[in-house]
Amino acid sequence: MINVTKLYCGRSGQSDRLRYPERKNTRPIVVFNCTARCNLQCLHCYSASDASRAETELDTAQARGLIDQLAEYRCPVLLFSGGEPLLREDIFELLDYARHRGLRTVLSTNGTLITRDVAEHLMRLDLGYAGISLDGPEALHDRFRGRRGGFRATLDGIEHCRRFGIRTGLRFTMTRHNCEHIDAVFDIAENAGVRRICFYHLIRTGRAQDLAEETMSAEQTRRAVDHIFDRTDAQVYDDLVDEVLTVGNHADGPYLLMRMNREQSPLAAQAMNLLLRGAGNRIGQNIASINWDGQVYPDQFWRNYSLGNVLERPFGEIWDDTTDPVMQILRHKDKHRDPKCARCRFFEVCQGNFRSLSGRPDPADWCNEPPCYLTEREIAPPEET
Repeated sequence: MINVTKLYCGRSGQSDRLRYPERKNTRPIVVFNCTARCNLQCLHCYSASDASRAETELDTAQARGLIDQLAEYRCPVLLFSGGEPLLREDIFELLDYARHRGLRTVLSTNGTLITRDVAEHLMRLDLGYAGISLDGPEALHDRFRGRRGGFRATLDGIEHCRRFGIRTGLRFTMTRHNCEHIDAVFDIAENAGVRRICFYHLIRTGRAQDLAEETMSAEQTRRAVDHIFDRTDAQVYDDLVDEVLTVGNHADGPYLLMRMNREQSPLAAQAMNLLLRGAGNRIGQNIASINWDGQVYPDQFWRNYSLGNVLERPFGEIWDDTTDPVMQILRHKDKHRDPKCARCRFFEVCQGNFRSLSGRPDPADWCNEPPCYLTEREIAPPEET
């Protein structure tokens, strides 16, 4: 996760203390995919959610027990995701329980179920943040989401959140067919009074496994990321945004550094230091995912290799297990580099995007997903350029 507003523009964000810690933090932010159910059918859903309920979904008592485990392990943030988390009948009870256990709560939602009453309830529960997904202009959004009227319902949800003072952001997943609509996303955020935008790179898991044709080329990715940098700079100048982030491809950090050095930015050295503190891709280290059935994954996009189940072992015991072969690799990436990463002068900044799409704990079967878009010339050590 790259905070463009902080690195490129010098404007600090609310979560930068977690993003760029002064000392190494071993307690992960946890994404709890609390239900498999969803009222939409998004083409790029990493959890392949639909309207059906998983028989193995944790019940209320089990979910409260999970929250106890996370609180005892001192996890800083619990993000409720899905599916659509607002389809859980006990979601307010769980949010309230997590708050009383000292966890900062965050909601990842499509926004269509946030009525005025829901927003008021979330406000009373001191929800820390609501990240609401959007895929571009109305026709494109509704096609991606599989529901006519979804765009309007999402905007209504955003408005209800803002009315009750809930910190709200847009989440936009970039694909080959919507990456030309970055300006539209900034405009939608500006018109809705939303001051935080997260631009996600597409990661081919869940239903997105079938979207090979939606993966952007390196040239498209570079144009899209450059445009995000340009528009962020203009929005910060006009005081229209607080945070703009890119998520899912840590090549964005080196790419931004190269741009800042070309521009002789006075913030370049600070950006380098912050990226080194952030330590690049932190899958299996500072981010964890727990499924609706209690299975623990290295992050929300690793859904084909479970580290264990919280119904069988406490989360802290699973997370601290040094014998797991996948966690060994993820926590020692310098010893298991992708061939391109092994040649790269920016490895300490980026740490690659290693993800296993095969599910096997053998790094030979892993790939750099999403793909790195830097050229061989860019990654070469200075003496070789």
